[in-house]
Amino acid sequence: MQRPAQILPTAVLAAFGFVMSPALLADSAIDPDQEVMEPAGEGIPGQEQQQQEQLQIDLGDPEEQLPLDDLRQFTEVFERIKRGYVEEISDRELLEKAIEGMLSGLDPHSAYMQPDALSDLEESTTGEFGGLGIEVGMEDGYVRVIAPIDDTPAHEAGLQPGDLIAEIDGQPVQGISLEDAVSKMRGEPGTSITLTIVREGESAPFEVELERDVIQVVSVRSRLLEEDYGYMRISQFQQKTGEDFRKAFEEIKEENERPLKGMILDLRNNPGGVLEAAVEVSDALLNDGKIVYTEGRIENSQLSFNASEGDITDDLPIVVLINAGSASASEIVAGALQDHGRAVIMGTDSFGKGSVQTIMPLASGHGIKLTTARYFTPDGRSIQAKGIEPDITVRQAEVRDVEEEGRGFTEADLRGHLDDGGDPDEMPEQEAPEARDQDDEDRDYQLRSALNLLKGMAILDRRRAALPGDEAEQDHSEENDNND
Repeated sequence: MQRPAQILPTAVLAAFGFVMSPALLADSAIDPDQEVMEPAGEGIPGQEQQQQEQLQIDLGDPEEQLPLDDLRQFTEVFERIKRGYVEEISDRELLEKAIEGMLSGLDPHSAYMQPDALSDLEESTTGEFGGLGIEVGMEDGYVRVIAPIDDTPAHEAGLQPGDLIAEIDGQPVQGISLEDAVSKMRGEPGTSITLTIVREGESAPFEVELERDVIQVVSVRSRLLEEDYGYMRISQFQQKTGEDFRKAFEEIKEENERPLKGMILDLRNNPGGVLEAAVEVSDALLNDGKIVYTEGRIENSQLSFNASEGDITDDLPIVVLINAGSASASEIVAGALQDHGRAVIMGTDSFGKGSVQTIMPLASGHGIKLTTARYFTPDGRSIQAKGIEPDITVRQAEVRDVEEEGRGFTEADLRGHLDDGGDPDEMPEQEAPEARDQDDEDRDYQLRSALNLLKGMAILDRRRAALPGDEAEQDHSEENDNND
């Protein structure tokens, strides 16, 4: 028995980018070699066609085209929802939800973007927008905190990488898109918002009240930790990050007034950003070789980036700090420096976002954020769902000075102790150490560990340089033998 012909609504076909003549949709009317299609304008029903002429398109192999059985199933679901849903819903709204579902079902990072979401994305890459200052993704229906941005309401409220946002102002986030969740968190500066947080190690969810603010992201910060040791912090990779990084390093060099002995590059809680900015920062610290390459199905997703000659630090020892909030572009930098042996990576495993998203604006003003490639480190490592494993694992801990009343008890306090053989009158008096307040830098165990490592490397280099030529060469030879 021949199956009766079924006509697909033009509204449904518009979702696939074209409108077909209904007569051609019956099984008996399909010509496998050629089809007549009318352009669907902006792809949203209810809008006027921008072109009226017909296009002759060679369909090629029918097996490679959209399967009509699946289209019929889509049409049946569409019609049942349209007629039976408890509330009236328009074709436009149904199709937009279908498109959203197509993209969100692919992976946590692909999305269908409303026009205002495209504008928000541009703001976040240029450095100023209104909201909480938090990078998020979706995980099991919850909004997952990737990283809070420095000096923002989210950072000051103590939100941490890995936190799950279960509710926004008392409304559950399960069932809404990531775009909708972000839209709810953004708003006018000065307005309040309450987030319900689920955190590992906490027995129950808890609420955090925040006040929205104008988020002005300072991508690069720099200072001298102490004499001869510089500190560079990149909070997010933006369009000007590469240029700002070079300027900030030159300022540190001038402030120190003599050659630096080491530098710490802090990429903790850096959620990523612009790929080209990560390449520029890596290039500034390398003399040659591959930085990163990407692989995807389409031709323009096959990219490779190489370093140009000129390390701005002149081979300065570098320690890079990472943690679970270091994602995407941060992992590109850490992976490139690690593979080239250019820096010691310290901290904890990074986030593991090894994919590249391409923003595709549509004629309607909407956009598609689509995962188009995976990226790989110079040695061919994929970071996707694995992350960068540090060379030295140092978990974060709070360091506190032990308070002492007076100085500690030493050998010099023992009755009848031996002196050092020098003139007793020339022995300096020992004074009790002065109490001082600890700042955040002192309590940052990972930062202090990185600084101590740089100091140790500087001491070792200085001692090796002081060895006689033959002895230094022998020492280097023995080290190579041990490595073998």
